[in-house]
Amino acid sequence: MANPDLIDIGSNLTHPTFDADRDEVIDRATAAGVVAQIISGADLAGSQQGAQLALTRPGVLWSTAGVHPHYASHLHDAQEAAFKELLAQPQVVAVGECGLDYFRSFSPREAQLNAFVKQLEWAIEVQKPIFLHQREAHADFVDLLRDYAPRLRRGVAHCFTEGPRELEDYLQLGFSIGITGWICDERRGQRVREAIAGIPAGRLMIETDSPYLLPRDLDPRPRSRRNEPKFLPHIARTIAAARRETFEQVAAFTTANALEFFDLRRGVAAESTGW
Repeated sequence: MANPDLIDIGSNLTHPTFDADRDEVIDRATAAGVVAQIISGADLAGSQQGAQLALTRPGVLWSTAGVHPHYASHLHDAQEAAFKELLAQPQVVAVGECGLDYFRSFSPREAQLNAFVKQLEWAIEVQKPIFLHQREAHADFVDLLRDYAPRLRRGVAHCFTEGPRELEDYLQLGFSIGITGWICDERRGQRVREAIAGIPAGRLMIETDSPYLLPRDLDPRPRSRRNEPKFLPHIARTIAAARRETFEQVAAFTTANALEFFDLRRGVAAESTGW
């Protein structure tokens, strides 16, 4: 029996570690049942590359356009027109990855806040979903989003790694939740496992964040330690076990959620996908 269709809502396919075998990585994912991927944008150049890559596989690849908080200090006013041009393209389905990251603070907090506000305003203007990143900045993140959430079309907390209390805040804001292979980590994933049953089925989506966050419980473990979208079914099975649901159930509702959230049925060459 063929695996159910899955959608990876966050893969970093433009990352240099995929340069030597990117087409093969996509093909391996498709063979594993990952029928679509959304390529995360982290800065202007990466967002442009992601949008171009998405055009090479219409109906399979889409992308986002935005500035990760690590690169917030690189965002300047002269780039705004280029981002708006990207966000007008149909294969670019969300604003981001954007938000706050106080864990590493590669950009000053003031620059992160300014870049985040700018991208929230873009999302409201273009009426596309926002793809959110937060690490060790929950209070500031939620305080800011409370002002913008009523005007945002949709939002997803990408790579959720926290627990029930933080989850409740995001759900109250109306956001969806993206779960990665972090849940497969026997130590670091404990808080996510505690929260996973509290995510309504209609708000849950899945992602690999590849090449990062290789699931720690893969057996055999890849020698390269590089994560790939082909491992998304493994993440889905772990989620299913933690929620006491079947793999087929998790595949069905997470795929339906991604199609609706990112408007993929109306995307490039949607008529060719059977959706």
